[in-house]
Amino acid sequence: MAWDTERTKRLLLEAATAEFCQFGLAGARVDRIAAAAGVNKERIYQYFGKKDLLFDAVIASQLSKVVDEVRIEGNGAEALADYAGRLFDHHHQDATLPRLLFWEGLERGDYVVNRPDRAANCRNKVDGVIRAIPGASREDAADLMLTIIALCDAWPVLPELDGLMAGKGSSRAERRRNAIVQTVLLAARALVPKRSNV
Repeated sequence: MAWDTERTKRLLLEAATAEFCQFGLAGARVDRIAAAAGVNKERIYQYFGKKDLLFDAVIASQLSKVVDEVRIEGNGAEALADYAGRLFDHHHQDATLPRLLFWEGLERGDYVVNRPDRAANCRNKVDGVIRAIPGASREDAADLMLTIIALCDAWPVLPELDGLMAGKGSSRAERRRNAIVQTVLLAARALVPKRSNV
């Protein structure tokens, strides 16, 4: 029976994703990743190279998934508030990408994997804000998008801080989502160019 390389890679990526989310790059262990995937750890080195490159592959995989799943739809400040709500929902259901990006920032500083593609993705996100709010400056659009991402990514990464400040309860996620949506709505409305009555 032939070895299923693609299946093995998928199993390794899934196991590595869970490991890196919990322990970060420095704390992750190749032995645990291989054991969770049910394969020999030599396969990690064969398919991905060293642990850093496996971390890169995990981040690239998760970024492409979220880019495809959550997009800005529509026009106006309401479209951006809706996007923030859907991004919050995504991260509330699956905290993988925010956790990985926080680990990446903490452990790697200004190094990011696949910088050209990620820069293009960031430009596309800023372009989406400008399409939703024609006349917004590129700098303002970038600040708004970064604010949306920071608000939505912080929720799954800082649960204890949220609990200490706001308490815990069955409606906490809904209240936090509403606060983010309202914050983004107000911030986006501030970018709408004022029309002259001349």
